[in-house]
Amino acid sequence: MTDTAGPIDPVAFARSLIDIDSTTGQEAEAGAWLASALRDRGYDVTEQPVADDRVNVFAQLDQPPRVVLSTHFDCVPPFFPSREERGLLFGRGSCDAKGILAAQVAAAERLRAAGERRFAMLFVVGEERGCEGATVANTQAPPGVSYLVNGEPTDNRLGSATRGVLRVRLHAKGRAAHSAFPELGESAIDKLLDALMVIRGLDLPEDPLLGRTHYSVGLIEGGVAPNVVSAHASAELMFRIVGDAAPVLAALAVVDGLVTVEHVLDVPAVRMHTVPGFETAVFAYTTDVPLLSNWGRPMLLGPGSIHVAHTDDEHVAIGELHQSVDLYEQLVTRLLY
Repeated sequence: MTDTAGPIDPVAFARSLIDIDSTTGQEAEAGAWLASALRDRGYDVTEQPVADDRVNVFAQLDQPPRVVLSTHFDCVPPFFPSREERGLLFGRGSCDAKGILAAQVAAAERLRAAGERRFAMLFVVGEERGCEGATVANTQAPPGVSYLVNGEPTDNRLGSATRGVLRVRLHAKGRAAHSAFPELGESAIDKLLDALMVIRGLDLPEDPLLGRTHYSVGLIEGGVAPNVVSAHASAELMFRIVGDAAPVLAALAVVDGLVTVEHVLDVPAVRMHTVPGFETAVFAYTTDVPLLSNWGRPMLLGPGSIHVAHTDDEHVAIGELHQSVDLYEQLVTRLLY
């Protein structure tokens, strides 16, 4: 292995990656670029196949890693390229999470320049839709890893806990009829609305740290025409859970007579490892961390605000990006010694 260690400008590295469209499902080009860039700097790079030429990128040196820096390089649509204005770096992924990835690589180069080699980097695909990359990576964790430092927008605070998610689809069945004779039919839409009203009044789990479970109705579909009693209707709900999904699923059993409840996806809430001297916070979103359980004790840290992630104005403050390089370097050092 030939080392070509040297400082990395996290802004330039981030912009190179941001300018490659890697919206979820289209990460192949970005993965190839990232693997090549890390190999060129002397890392031993493994490309973990996920699906459709999409790969996770795992980079290590010549000692078994004890700490792994990790984030994802897929993004939500629509893609838009990078630009710098008013001390801010804009572009899809600037905040979530290509800027974070660039900061982690820059911190890794500092650690290596200081003689440290007991770390690695794991960059995954598919986080924004189903966590496919993390699921694959969890089967390939190297032995002896003690800590996983995952990167998401935390305003450079250590996450002490994150909520989980439960996604369900409600299906209502009715019987079509001419709307002039509604007594001859059975409205699936009415059943669905009744079920949603019942759910609105449910007592859902609470947690002293994470608060009360909440949810949103993200999609509703139903019917075929205004003058037809609806024979079918459905809705998708996303619960932001504060523990496991089981208690929420049990609570939803009350609407079984009106609709059927299809369990689509669940990811549990997670408590994170923290260290003294770093500001901490609780976050309402969900990350890859629950799917990376074989990679050591989880931690969460990254520049940027979740409030601008996924927006048309996505950006990260360049000063905050540079600060995160310092924080990643300090955190890995603390964990290793």
